[in-house]
Amino acid sequence: MSSDIGGSTALAAGTGKADADGGGNRSGGGLMAGPLGRNLGLVVALVILCIVGVATAGDRFADVNNVLTILRLASVIGVVSIGMTFVIIGGGIDLSVGALVALSSIWATTLATQQMAEDTHWIVMVFTAVVVGAVAGLVNGLIIAYGKLAAFIATLAMLTAARGLAEIIANRRTQIVRDRDFLSFFSGDVLGIPTLVIIFALVAVAGWVLLNRTTFGRRTFAVGGNAEAARLAGIRVQRHTVKLYVLSGICCGIAAVMLMARTTTGSSTHGTLYELEAIAAVVIGGTLLIGGRGTIVGTVLGVLIIITLGNVFTLNNLSSSAQAVARGVIIILAVLLQQRLATGGFSFRRPSSGGTAGGPVLTGAPSGAVSGGTTTDGGPGGTRPAPPGKTL
Repeated sequence: MSSDIGGSTALAAGTGKADADGGGNRSGGGLMAGPLGRNLGLVVALVILCIVGVATAGDRFADVNNVLTILRLASVIGVVSIGMTFVIIGGGIDLSVGALVALSSIWATTLATQQMAEDTHWIVMVFTAVVVGAVAGLVNGLIIAYGKLAAFIATLAMLTAARGLAEIIANRRTQIVRDRDFLSFFSGDVLGIPTLVIIFALVAVAGWVLLNRTTFGRRTFAVGGNAEAARLAGIRVQRHTVKLYVLSGICCGIAAVMLMARTTTGSSTHGTLYELEAIAAVVIGGTLLIGGRGTIVGTVLGVLIIITLGNVFTLNNLSSSAQAVARGVIIILAVLLQQRLATGGFSFRRPSSGGTAGGPVLTGAPSGAVSGGTTTDGGPGGTRPAPPGKTL
């Protein structure tokens, strides 16, 4: 029996990393069925977009300033999308991210907050925005995890409530950022790279490490793959769900700071439709809407594809309506491709019997899977050899 457990632990150690990196190649579907293949496809799509941009807009698209503009635009929604990736992989959804960006920006630019920043340091404004986002995310998580309210309904309610609270605090007025040091820091650059882009890169790297190299990330895959199996394996699913929404709120607070620096304002209109853009970027990046699989790299590429597409449309004087139609078509195609990969011959299928066969696996677990579910750290064993004369 002990040898079986030891062998299972070694197997979990080998497969857990593959699944944490984006779901893994669960049934030997080949290189293109893994995260590397999916991300390579996104890179090809981005390169094709760039070629189209150069062919239709010429030097205007290839100009360094235009490239930096694309990266600046991608940085804010990109940070929001990183938080959304964690939530969706964990089996949830967050429709309130745009409103949380607005609320955080308003609270961080009130007269009281800016006066405190002038008396001490502009970091007070950053701290305020992040805390407001985290608290709002905490409320979302508590309502969803312990109030048993559907994530769609809870975050939709937060969307309207947060936007309304932002309007009340600002009295429907735009608040100007007066701290010059704050603006000069976030509007500057390092070796020619805008500070906002560097922040986005740092958040993306931190998100990748958190998702792929920590117990928190492995548990996120487990909860999204099969919440009941994760619970039986010893994961506190409710507490973990709350943490995911707090993380999303923190990302919204960071994005609010970046948006304040870019626009020099705090406004209740900030972040309008960010929830749709973030979900689109996450879906295009290959994250399953049903949870249990996704990558940070894919999300970053998804953001760049959406922003680059908009830039190409703008340079060619195409209307925003045409951009909206194109984005809608891309989202539909991305979801259809996901369904194909999930049910066709690409080995991303989650068996209908429940759970994730060969799904997110955490090291150190006893042998077997939990009723076709997820093997997790310290979790109960699944199917084991029956003792002589007994049937399990």
